Amino acid sequence: MEFEWSETKRLKVLSDRGLDFVDARDIFDGRPAISFPSPRKDEERGLNIAELHGRLIAVVWCRRGEKIRIITMRRARDAETRRYRELFG
Repeated sequence: MEFEWSETKRLKVLSDRGLDFVDARDIFDGRPAISFPSPRKDEERGLNIAELHGRLIAVVWCRRGEKIRIITMRRARDAETRRYRELFG
């Protein structure tokens, strides 16, 4: 699976949130995760929530051709964390 992202956005999220898009690839490795559609008017997006380095992280992504484009990463919100814990403990 190939991944891509905006390097400018990656550096901003890394600086602001301490999260690196490079690590977002791991959320697609088959580990326990919750996936939700996150549609936008001009493209279909997905939101995956999974543990990454001991934290619950949300990754917004979309398909661009054969690649997965990482849009952003953030800490999972409280409701997302509760849902994840209900499913996976």
